[in-house]
Amino acid sequence: MFRPMNGSKHIIVNLNISPEEYTYWYTGSARTVLATSIDGRSVRFPANILQPFVTRSGIQGTFCIFFKPDGKFDRIERLQSK
Repeated sequence: MFRPMNGSKHIIVNLNISPEEYTYWYTGSARTVLATSIDGRSVRFPANILQPFVTRSGIQGTFCIFFKPDGKFDRIERLQSK
């Protein structure tokens, strides 16, 4: 079960990005990803944070993006599916 660290700010997003779409971001044509969190908030983040999760079929899954107290990106983790 997912348990964020005490006081950490985070947002959870479901992503389904095709390999072609990610290549568009990663090659610099676009540098940010705009997604909607599971609670309806919009979040924009750098596309390069998804690099560790790229597969031949793109990027699929539920991810938790953590932020530092100043609101800047800290880390991203893939959440385990049930």
